[in-house]
Amino acid sequence: MSLAPASGTGRFWARSAKIIRFVRQGCTNRPFFHIVVMERRKDQYQPVIEQVGTYDPIPNEHDEQLVSFNYERIRHWIGSGAHISKPVAELLGIAGLLPVHPRTYMTAWRNRQMAEKLAQVEALKKADNTEDANSS
Repeated sequence: MSLAPASGTGRFWARSAKIIRFVRQGCTNRPFFHIVVMERRKDQYQPVIEQVGTYDPIPNEHDEQLVSFNYERIRHWIGSGAHISKPVAELLGIAGLLPVHPRTYMTAWRNRQMAEKLAQVEALKKADNTEDANSS
């Protein structure tokens, strides 16, 4: 007699859809993410099949966001038909394992636009301050 699908083993588990995604860990205002392989229909806090990496989005003292991947296992799961969530696909694109995700290009473009706008505002403020200093 085979095990019931709810037990997480047997024929159902072997054929169920898998996904590579983030599982949030850490404290309030201090997120830390595990990159895991799990069944697609499960909540992120359900037991995982395998952890294949980590991601720390808060910059450290060297202004770096730390990411680690087990590329061999990620390739295995992708080859086995696992889906990839969009945030993980972005990270894998930046790391060079996948093509760069379009959302990454859009985020970079928005950041450049915002930086240009801030530079223009700073230039106007500086010009106003020099005019005020010259008039007095």
